[in-house]
Amino acid sequence: EVQVVQSGGGSVQAGESLRLSCRISGFRLGDWPMSWYRQAPGNECEVVATLTTQSTTRDAEFAKGRFSLSQDNAKATMFLQMNSLKPEDTAVYYCAADDQPRSDCKVLSSNLVSWGQGTLVTVSP
Repeated sequence: EVQVVQSGGGSVQAGESLRLSCRISGFRLGDWPMSWYRQAPGNECEVVATLTTQSTTRDAEFAKGRFSLSQDNAKATMFLQMNSLKPEDTAVYYCAADDQPRSDCKVLSSNLVSWGQGTLVTVSP
């Protein structure tokens, strides 16, 4: 059974760091591309970073130099390390076995087992 379970997130001050975790089951890292998405209130869903099936990474422009993906295949877990957080990074973050542009993360998270449940990241000025 495919499952994508997220952990981490929370509230921090600007400039601080957070790490999000995404543990998968029912498939392996590398079987499909894996991405972190985020969606802020009133905004569309956007890709933050992608781990390709070749274990390379692609980062959104806003993530470059601040966010980084890593993986632990033994634990079937992908991580998103977020440093130098800004208030504009405030959003619900989703892990997904996906890499396509999507308009509404929340709907996909609610309907697809290949999407995690979402976790709120709040960054205060």
